Formats: sequence, C-alpha cells, structure tokens
Amino acid sequence: MKHFLSALFMSLTAALLLHSCMGSSRAMQNGGEVTGQRAAAFTEPAPYGMIEVKRGYLKVGIENTDSLWGTNAPTRDISVDGFWMDQSEVTNSMYRQFVEWVRDSIIRERLADPAYGGDETFKIEVDKNGDPVKPHLNWAKPIPWRKPNEDQERAINSVYVNHPIDGTRMLDTRQLIYRYEVFNYEKAALRKYRLNPEERSLNTDHPTDPDEVVMISKDTAYVDDAGRIVRQTIERPLSSLYDFLDTYIVPIYPDTTCWVNDFPNAHNEPYMKLYFSSPTYNDYPVVGVTWEQAEAFCAWRTNFLMAGMGPQARYIQRYRLPTEVEWEYAARGKEGNPYPWQGIEAKSQEGCFYANFKPDRGNYTDDGNLITSRVGIYGANSNGLFDMAGNVAEWTSTVFTEAGVQAMADINPQLTYNAAKEDPYVLKRKSVRGGSWKDPMSMIRSAWRSWEYQNQPRCYVGFRCVRSKATNASAVNSTRRK
Repeated sequence: MKHFLSALFMSLTAALLLHSCMGSSRAMQNGGEVTGQRAAAFTEPAPYGMIEVKRGYLKVGIENTDSLWGTNAPTRDISVDGFWMDQSEVTNSMYRQFVEWVRDSIIRERLADPAYGGDETFKIEVDKNGDPVKPHLNWAKPIPWRKPNEDQERAINSVYVNHPIDGTRMLDTRQLIYRYEVFNYEKAALRKYRLNPEERSLNTDHPTDPDEVVMISKDTAYVDDAGRIVRQTIERPLSSLYDFLDTYIVPIYPDTTCWVNDFPNAHNEPYMKLYFSSPTYNDYPVVGVTWEQAEAFCAWRTNFLMAGMGPQARYIQRYRLPTEVEWEYAARGKEGNPYPWQGIEAKSQEGCFYANFKPDRGNYTDDGNLITSRVGIYGANSNGLFDMAGNVAEWTSTVFTEAGVQAMADINPQLTYNAAKEDPYVLKRKSVRGGSWKDPMSMIRSAWRSWEYQNQPRCYVGFRCVRSKATNASAVNSTRRK
C-alpha cells in the first residue's frame, strides 16, 4: 500500500511540474501578461434586402401641441443601438413564399404518411450513419407536381378545395397553420425566475424565500381533435428552462376580405380576389396580416435563414418586428426630420409627391395611386429606406400605451406584453407607425403614433422586419437627431 501511494504521489508531482512548466512557457510567450483568449473573428454579412441603421440618438415624439387633435405626444431623449432593417415593406411575393413553404411542408408530411403511400424518403429519421435523429422533413426531395402517382396525387390535392359555387380550385387556407417556439431569454435572465434558489435570494428588487415556490406563466398552443387551435397562457411552478419556451400556432393566410370589410359600401371585390394572389401585385406590400401573423413570419424567416447558414448561425440574431422607437429612429433619417424627407412639404420642386398617401379629402389619386403602390417607387430617406411614410402603416413589436416612451428606458426602449386570449382588448393594442395610402399628410409623420388590435387585419397595415446586429461595430450617426 505504501509503495502504491508513493508511486501515485510521484506521478501527481510529475504531472503538476509538467503543467507548471507548460504554464511558464506560455507565460514567457507574452511576457506574463493576460492578453485574452480570442476566438476567430466573425464578420456579419449584410442580410439580403436589408439596410444597416447605425446606432445613435433622437428626441422621440412631437414637441409642439398637435394642431389637428390638440393633444401632446410624449417626448423623450432616447439612444438606440444599430440594427438591420428591411429596405422596403414585406411584399406579397415575400409573404407568399411563407405561405407556399407551409403548404409544401404539409404535403411532404402527407407524402411520408402511410395513409398516402408512406414514401419514407420525404422524412429523415436517421443520419448518414444510420443513427436515429429528430424526425424532420427532407426538403431536398422535390414534390412530384407533374407526374404524381395515385397516392402522391391524393396527398397533393389534400391541401386544396373546390369552391362550392363555381368549382374554382383553391388552397384550403384553414390548413395553413405555422407552429413555432420562442425561448424567452429576457424572462429567463431575471433573478426572480432563477432555477437556483440561492441566486433568487440575491434579488433585492424582489426578495424571495429560497423555499418559495416560484410560479411562471408561459404561452402554449395545440390543435384539438376537432382541428381547432387552442391557445392558452398557463401558470405552473418553475421547474426547468422549458418553462421559458413559448409555443404558438398561427393561421398564416392573409385575410383578403379586409378590402371589403374596411371599406363598406365600396366596390373593392377585385382587390379581395386578386391583390394577394395575382402576380400583378407581386411587389406591393402585403396587407390583411395581423400582428400575430407578422410575428409568425419573423419566426419562419429566422428558421429559414438558420437552416441554410450552418455553424455561423449561432452568431446571428433573429428576425423580429421593430420596436416603436427603432421604427421612428429609422424613419426620421440621419437628420431627424419630421418626415422621411427634408422639409415639411409633400412635393418636390418638380411637383412630385414624396410618398403614397391621401393628399386631399377624397382625391386618393393625386399622388399617382389609388390604393397601395409598388414598394420602392418613391425616394428613399437618408438611411436608404423606402416607404417609411404612407403606402401601408406598419406593425411594431411595442404594446401601445398613452404614456409611450415615458414608461420606457432611455436606452433601446421597449414595452412588450403577449396578451392571452382571455385578456381584455385594451391589452391587445400594438403600436402601428407610418400612416398609409388612406391617411392625410398629418398622419404619415414619423412621430405620429397609432395602434391596432393584434388580431385585427387591415387592408392598410403591413410590416417590415429588423434584425439586431450581431456585432456592435457600427459607427454612431454623426448628426444628433431631434
């Protein structure tokens, strides 16, 4: 036993001496200074169709009393970090790609289903080594659109219906639902929700008993046996990180009937039938999309990007709706103008309008358009962004309150609340910015605040996405914005 312990001691001593010598050697290489352990540099590529908005400062809101409504809009000095923003509003063709992806995912699921022939090549359940993996669809295998066999044709046709009156073949929009999950990093970071009771007890703002049962609320959803989407906000004792994972299931097809419902006693049936589906309107902003659907699009766009990026995906921030302040900051341009252009006139010296809005009481066409226009046909602001005034108003991620920025921080301000289905409607108001093709000039100012219910589609409300920068290396805008 003595010899064994002696040998063990000698081997440990030798290992420590070797480690010490290696450490001394490394220290000699840099003079004994701590120089940091550096990872390989990552340069974030410019996202397709997006413009970088550099970090900076602005005074949010309207300082003078509004002459139209006689109310004061809240003002505050705010600093905002840099971000990427869609150069134009999300178009019909972009949103249609989302719709068709959901359609194709349903078809692929059914092609792999034994009830439709069970072609297992449409679903991947093992890796190249034959080891089991989380089942997922095989997007590399094309759908047999042209010459399907009998089972494949049944799977493809299962997402279509015939119109009961004229027999027109069309998508069964009731089936087009998108399920996604979002991990709430901010909630998980709060001390009062720490899984370790000792860490919770350090929270001076919300002191807790280490033995207290901490309750957590989370959003969840499922499809019941009748095919209905059931949304719930549940409360349960905090037990794991999965309690911060929210689940959403959203019907994603735009409400094309908004053209009729938003303008009663008007002949807008052609827009209802053609605006989203016809190639004529490919480059027009998508409308009839609720805030919930815009959020689902951002989640899908993020997942679509991550699937094609590989290992570098971990450095990329997710697509999201802009905060109310980010939107105003981007709209005002580098000079902080009241409108996205310089000055307060609606036309240039050549008589050309700067935006698509309602220039006169009933004359929608004075600016060259009756309803929406193709994105990007009016000049960009100094940030390089198109249609930040007029065309369609745009959803933001911010909950609408009368207090506005006065209730927020003065750095990257934001107010969020994911309203539960049973919540009162006043909690479902989301800030909408920019005004639209139907609004007068006073309502397309960059500082003008408006709102809409999160589940209410409108023929004059669309959206664009932003993405936080993966690196904070952008220079500050040289001009202070007011």
